Amino acid sequence: MALPLPGSWLRPEWPVPAGVHALCTSREGGVSVAPWDSLNLGDHVGDDPQAVRANRQRLEGSLRAITPGARAVFMQQVHGVEVAVLAPDSTQGQAFDACVTSAGGVACTIMVADCLPVLLAHRSGAVVGAAHAGWRGLAGMPPGHASPLSAGVLETLFARFAQEVRAQPGAAGQTAADIASQTLAWLGPCIGPRSFEVGAEVRAAFIAHDAAAATHFTAAPAQGQSSAQKYLASLPRLARQRLAALGITAVHGNDGTDAWCTVLNASQFFSHRRDAARLGSSGRFAACIWKD
Repeated sequence: MALPLPGSWLRPEWPVPAGVHALCTSREGGVSVAPWDSLNLGDHVGDDPQAVRANRQRLEGSLRAITPGARAVFMQQVHGVEVAVLAPDSTQGQAFDACVTSAGGVACTIMVADCLPVLLAHRSGAVVGAAHAGWRGLAGMPPGHASPLSAGVLETLFARFAQEVRAQPGAAGQTAADIASQTLAWLGPCIGPRSFEVGAEVRAAFIAHDAAAATHFTAAPAQGQSSAQKYLASLPRLARQRLAALGITAVHGNDGTDAWCTVLNASQFFSHRRDAARLGSSGRFAACIWKD
């Protein structure tokens, strides 16, 4: 029987098949001290490496209480669109922003502290995947790129996810539309639309892909006559728009309301935008998905 999880951790409520599991951690349940208190899972934010290892061991203990032998695979997230295919022997810290697996006990693990974690599961239970969807990954505009790529991280994740589904027995002839219709998505906590202020270039990057993205940006109040126009953006709605374009309509979780906002819920979630300048750093929480 699975052990009780810390009360502020999230167990996604979505109709995944038996044998598929997901969870999302919070700040609760670890050993790190301020400003990373307490369950910081990020090994790149200045926290004591021993504390991070202990915190990751606690997460893995929770996974194994559900699925004996389960293993969390962390990535070095770089705000890109590349996808890793995970196996039981995959190494930690590879530079990818999305991952997919059909292997049992391998937990696709996404660290966040304002960016949006997106989990995918096929209704067959054969394949799961996850993405780190900050605005750059979601728009397909990695650092160093002056214009958006043809596909963002959700598009590249689904393309690889579909390949893995087709590799399963009896699924070789399925179309992308077939697979999308049988795919479930869950959106985790992220910076909310009341807190996510961006410049006009971010809005333009999304509109370049789909003009309808403009509806997910609201002009922010002017800060002065010489100030450039800023916008409040909704990452969850932008992600839902991208998923719908792929044919994935069974989307659960973050609906853009305040309860899901990392900035507004300081006791539950880490937030880079809220804390990095004020406290010097911020920890990372994680969303995980795996199969037995």
